Amino acid sequence: MPKKTFFHLSKEKQDTLIQCAKREFSRVPLHEASIANIIKDAGISRGSFYQYFEEKEDLYYYLLNQSSQKNSDRFIAALKENNGDVFEAFIDSFQFMIQNHTNQEHKNFFRNAFLNMNYKTEKTFTNNIYEENRENQLLPIIELMNTETLNIQGERELQHILKIIIAVTFDNLIQVFVKDLTYEEALKNYGEQMELLKRGFKKI
Repeated sequence: MPKKTFFHLSKEKQDTLIQCAKREFSRVPLHEASIANIIKDAGISRGSFYQYFEEKEDLYYYLLNQSSQKNSDRFIAALKENNGDVFEAFIDSFQFMIQNHTNQEHKNFFRNAFLNMNYKTEKTFTNNIYEENRENQLLPIIELMNTETLNIQGERELQHILKIIIAVTFDNLIQVFVKDLTYEEALKNYGEQMELLKRGFKKI
């Protein structure tokens, strides 16, 4: 996370530093990224950079967390728009997440993230939608969901459903940016998998 001094900057200066960092992390993955390039692009000194962030990793994960929060906000909005239909909400959210796929910088940023995925990166991507021990994050989602249309028994099974759908969604996002799928191909694949989840796999 940024230090307090970062938030004392004007929004314009914050945005400049964030955009310069995103350009660098779009150019190369985190381990190859250069603070020197970021501060040169942003027009600040190295000393100033360390007043705002401990290291480049803090800045990188701040960027990922911002993206994750936008996705979480969009998911909650989609639940409201779809009257609690969790499947339609995830489909809407997936469309939202890949809508900037044609933007090359956006595309490269996430490709670098997915190709160099580790546990911390994955948790940053998903922790604003679901984490087992974050009831304050999960509760608003559960309250908005229309559980009457779901074949579940209790909140524990509901949590399992969310984890399964998130895993499918996350895998499809990786395919979009790593395999360079078109918007149409990505939506088709995701839609087919969501339909399978809705129907279930075993005939009864």
